[in-house]
Amino acid sequence: MYKVLIIDDEEPLREAISILGDWKALSVSDVFEATNGKEGLEMIGEHQPDLVMVDMKMPEMNGVEFLRVIEQEYPEMMTIVISGYNDFEFTKQAIHSKVADYLLKPINRRELNEALHKAFDVIEAKRQLQNESISRNIAYNLSVPKLKEKMYLSIIEGSFKPYNHSAFLSLIGADKQGRQFGAIVLRILNVESIRDSRFKRDIELLYFAVENVINDMSSDRVQCFSFANPKQEREMIAVYTLSGGYPQEWTYRLEQLVKQAVAHLGSLFGMIAAGGVGPCFGDPIGIAESYKAARAALLETDLLRMKGQGVTGSSDKPTAVRDIHSLTSRMPLIRNALEAGNLHHARTILSEFTAKVKTSETFSLGDADRMIHEAAVLFNDMALELGVSADQIPPSGGERALRSLGMMTDFATFDEFEHLLMLILERYGELIGKKMAGNRPFNAADIKDYIDKHYFEDIKISMFTEKYYLSREYLMKLFKQHFGYGIHEYVQKVRMDKARQLLDDQSLKIQDISEMLGYKDKNYFSKAFRNYYSISPSEYRSSRMEH
Repeated sequence: MYKVLIIDDEEPLREAISILGDWKALSVSDVFEATNGKEGLEMIGEHQPDLVMVDMKMPEMNGVEFLRVIEQEYPEMMTIVISGYNDFEFTKQAIHSKVADYLLKPINRRELNEALHKAFDVIEAKRQLQNESISRNIAYNLSVPKLKEKMYLSIIEGSFKPYNHSAFLSLIGADKQGRQFGAIVLRILNVESIRDSRFKRDIELLYFAVENVINDMSSDRVQCFSFANPKQEREMIAVYTLSGGYPQEWTYRLEQLVKQAVAHLGSLFGMIAAGGVGPCFGDPIGIAESYKAARAALLETDLLRMKGQGVTGSSDKPTAVRDIHSLTSRMPLIRNALEAGNLHHARTILSEFTAKVKTSETFSLGDADRMIHEAAVLFNDMALELGVSADQIPPSGGERALRSLGMMTDFATFDEFEHLLMLILERYGELIGKKMAGNRPFNAADIKDYIDKHYFEDIKISMFTEKYYLSREYLMKLFKQHFGYGIHEYVQKVRMDKARQLLDDQSLKIQDISEMLGYKDKNYFSKAFRNYYSISPSEYRSSRMEH
């Protein structure tokens, strides 16, 4: 028989739990009550309950303080937390204290008894493990969610052996006939920005909130248990259990469940999520195959058709045939541009590449993942080859490497993906540019020569500041000291000198001359010419004919 302690300062809530709890079925002989954490600790010492249910908001000693004491003095104690829906400031302690479950007010019969059954299932499983000497390496004080999470992860990774872990099968309903099992995979596409803006940079708290939303989608026929994938950033795994109904209904029901979860994550927290649904199996070991299929469906999500809103995919949809794009062929051109200090040209090369990608029939999340990883590795290698110190760049590619360079790696649309690629180029371009600038002595004549050859292009001073890593003001001052003109003044002089030469050729139209000089508008060219020579191009040409 078991003993339960309820700690809450509200008598109606304690009474409701006492009435609604399925104590007889749970083999509970005693239900004790306390009005605050301090009194609750005294009763624990006196009665040694098997399970404690504690409210987070109480006088004397609140739930946070109580859980901290329990964590230190009673590490094996099973606890269930009770709190309001928006009291997320309390959930952090609940996570760290490994509570068995988290119940939201107002308490209803179904949720209460589901939490109680899960808690007592793990208590019973622990006793079996202890009595049968099974899996002694498993920590004795793990909570129900952590036990289930470890079990599901071992199934997905292929290390679970049913004959060695029979005590756990009842925790997931695998001991009951007619159950079907499978996996759903969700990716939170804007996890970094939401973590920072809504969860005070606490990723554990964010994942805990997502778990609650997904698990709340459960119904009588579909139960969900979700957790963050420790090996894939941004990824949530939801293992589902089906009972009743017909196979042809299951896919539709699961896709609707994921759509609801994605919509709720968006409305509650502003999260943008993509999801994939895997098929179901009569054996829980099939969860591994279902996970692979769900993740494959998720990665097939077409980024070109995403508009910053959540989407779902199904494993029974055919894989799209698409072009395979790679940055590798463009890297020599980008490298040449960066070695020459021309980050502007490197940006143009990358923009032309992404513009081509954008014309593809489809470009999936999986394609985007591969390309981001590829870019991080290629730019890392390039930077090292060009002499950038190894301590200035991360040791390997991937999201963590990019974040160590100060980049946010969120993207939920193709435009955001393109922006991230450009950001990678610019971060590494800056490191490479500084290194190359140190090896390249500044010569103002180089700028003059460039202008003489490229006067018809859109010449910006930033092109030279990026190349030589000099400030705009200092660069302009040096140029004027050498040639007596500012950079913009000199560009104007070269264009106007060339304009006079071209106007002497009577076969050329003024519109053509305007374009040859880099002016897209004939009127703008005429105005610039008049301001410079106090005469219009037509008047200048007429005067030359008279002579």
